Amino acid sequence: MTKRASDVSAVSASPPRRRSKYILAPLVLIAANVVLFALFFVWPAVIGLVYSFTNYTGVGAFQFIGLDNYHNLFGDSTFYDALTRTLLYAVLFVPLNFALSLLAANLVVGKHAKGASVARVIFFIPWLLSPIVVGVLWRWLFGENFGLVNYVIEKLGGSAVPWQSNADLSLIVVVMAASWAWTGFSMLLFIAAIKNVPVSYYEAASLDGAGPWRQFISITLPSIAPTSFIVILLNTINAMKEYPVFVALNNGGPGTSNNLLVQYIYETGFKRGQIGYASAASFVLMLILMAVAIIQLIVNRRVENR
Repeated sequence: MTKRASDVSAVSASPPRRRSKYILAPLVLIAANVVLFALFFVWPAVIGLVYSFTNYTGVGAFQFIGLDNYHNLFGDSTFYDALTRTLLYAVLFVPLNFALSLLAANLVVGKHAKGASVARVIFFIPWLLSPIVVGVLWRWLFGENFGLVNYVIEKLGGSAVPWQSNADLSLIVVVMAASWAWTGFSMLLFIAAIKNVPVSYYEAASLDGAGPWRQFISITLPSIAPTSFIVILLNTINAMKEYPVFVALNNGGPGTSNNLLVQYIYETGFKRGQIGYASAASFVLMLILMAVAIIQLIVNRRVENR
């Protein structure tokens, strides 16, 4: 009888233990992420914010100078040039990448698509490459004196195009290279979204006489709106932080005409030794990215609530 009573008590005690495990395990997993986030994101951000109010040069002691860095930054024409070029790059890159990835996703998931698996791998390979490798590859293609494209143009009787010495053409080449590299990732997001659209929608539209284009406009685009929002947001943030592709392809040239904001921050902080000033520019960039994310979130919620 004593043994049975202990068994009963053990059985009755097991649910709380299981509950405690279910509660403890998520807390441990969340705590690990919180510690990593605080260590590698929050702490550097706090240090950067403190430096932005100082004259820190990277070595030795520093002094607090209040808002002088921000005051000088908003009067710096080089900063505005870099910011303008960054916004122009984002305006060109985000729509092009969105269109290419959406087109590729629709071609791959189409009813009559042949070799869809191979096509996905081919589209996705550029995203696996290092941005430096992407820049070098496109420099070989669009090099002004040794590029393959100019070689073909000259063989056909044309004149070499100044892909590197013309600032606008140089920027367009970088936009194409970055879009080529990021299309695979965005395409995968769109493929997952398109496959989640109920087939019955398309069947009903076909019975009503809607063609493929009408179905794409009226069914596919509204159904994948949340994914479109994510793609646009990620691409915008990526564009505003772009650096390695520019360095590998044209080093922000010709001259400094294509220096983006991140390159401006890097050169100010590490080449000129103005860590405090560069930290102020970094925080301005962070505020811009937060504003972009909030605006896109508000727009997305309004579209979803219609």
